[in-house]
Amino acid sequence: MNRFSYARPGSVADAVRELAGHPAAKVIAGGTNLVDLMKYNVERPTHLVDVGRLPGLKEIEEAGEGLRIGALVSNTAAAYDERVKERYPLLSSAILAGASPQLRNAATTGGNLLQRTRCYYFYDPATPCNKREPGSGCPAKNGQNRILAILGTSEHCIATHPSDMCVALAALEAVVKVVGPNGERSIPMADFHRLPGNMPEKDTNLHADEIILGVELPEPRFAKHYTYLKLRDRLSYAFALVSVAAALEMDGDTIGEARIALGGVAHKPWRVEEAEMMLRGKTADRRVFAAVAERILEGAQGFGHNDFKVDLARRAVIRALSQAARGTPQSQTDKRIQ
Repeated sequence: MNRFSYARPGSVADAVRELAGHPAAKVIAGGTNLVDLMKYNVERPTHLVDVGRLPGLKEIEEAGEGLRIGALVSNTAAAYDERVKERYPLLSSAILAGASPQLRNAATTGGNLLQRTRCYYFYDPATPCNKREPGSGCPAKNGQNRILAILGTSEHCIATHPSDMCVALAALEAVVKVVGPNGERSIPMADFHRLPGNMPEKDTNLHADEIILGVELPEPRFAKHYTYLKLRDRLSYAFALVSVAAALEMDGDTIGEARIALGGVAHKPWRVEEAEMMLRGKTADRRVFAAVAERILEGAQGFGHNDFKVDLARRAVIRALSQAARGTPQSQTDKRIQ
């Protein structure tokens, strides 16, 4: 691990000043991702800004007709909060599908949003990686790519976003609240994470001198017909090969509004609004779900070892929409696929 300086600011304003004064600084809270990356010599910050004790960021509060979840709220606290479970059960389910209880106790809302994308080559400093060293190449395209992306890739990167929580937040159309030297701003979840394009080293649109204050959830709409389906190599403590957050408004067998986001398939949670619109006014039917799945996966491409993900994602979308329409969400306790 490289040498670094350390600061524990007492206010949000002080934290912003610390970041602005150290261009190579990183924010640390729970540290469940950053500390690993530092140990692997992937992240090499010269200055750490510990925001773990900042006041006002550990609360879950009413926000208009929705909820605001502070950046320092632990994943466990968010998942088991009664308001979240009752009004946004999709989010609670997605959080409980991830990691382990020990990690969820330490991991925070802000940290989950800032998880680095997953790729064997990114985590191995002995290999080239455009994300770690722009211009060095992407050996994953012709190498070990089983866990990697099939959508939104570029010639520079095929890494995947690992978060479960963020897939649900994308489906729920949450808004990320951040603050920097120029004040506060709001970033819709759809715009928070980036596709790799020509700049795979940037995972998000958060500025280097900004910190996350929290996440705001809109008016609850999908508390009955929802599911978070996570397909992985083992039933616990594993990242998704494919995951689907599906949320529907139903009038009998007829679908009103629909939200669908996929995880494990792209550099960010993957949504296709045109596919969601295909469900409006339609009877919940497997043939309709299959057409929606085809639209979501339009242009999907494997790179050899991950070719199977295209069909796996197609079947996962159909299964998730079927679960949501029936109002029988996937259990995160009994993880056998329903």
